[in-house]
Amino acid sequence: MAVELNHTIVPARDPQASAQFLAEILGLSVDPPVAHFTPVTLANQVSLDYDQADLIDFEPHHYAFMVSEQEFDAALARIQHGGITHYGDPTCQEVGQIYHSKRTKGRRGTYFHDPDGHLMEILTPGDAGS
Repeated sequence: MAVELNHTIVPARDPQASAQFLAEILGLSVDPPVAHFTPVTLANQVSLDYDQADLIDFEPHHYAFMVSEQEFDAALARIQHGGITHYGDPTCQEVGQIYHSKRTKGRRGTYFHDPDGHLMEILTPGDAGS
């Protein structure tokens, strides 16, 4: 069997709210709870299992989501309509921008923070031949 990522745990102060935030941006649904986790399952069946983080401060993580061109445009519109600040770089200096990859022709992306400070990224695959 090939090795595949099955799930990852995402710490959150309010797992339901954080899962709902991401699901709405990506045009997905929040799955029914699994034990004490609030999952969001992606198209490749990998789930992000939001878990209650009782710590006041925890280390934010980076999660990147490959989306189609149409999904990117729709997600970006939801980000903008929601008044969510997005950035053209991972250091969050290029406010309101999207990036165009120098390495993969046609790839676009942008970064934004979720309610817990995790850095989320949406990006397109670009041209396969690049």
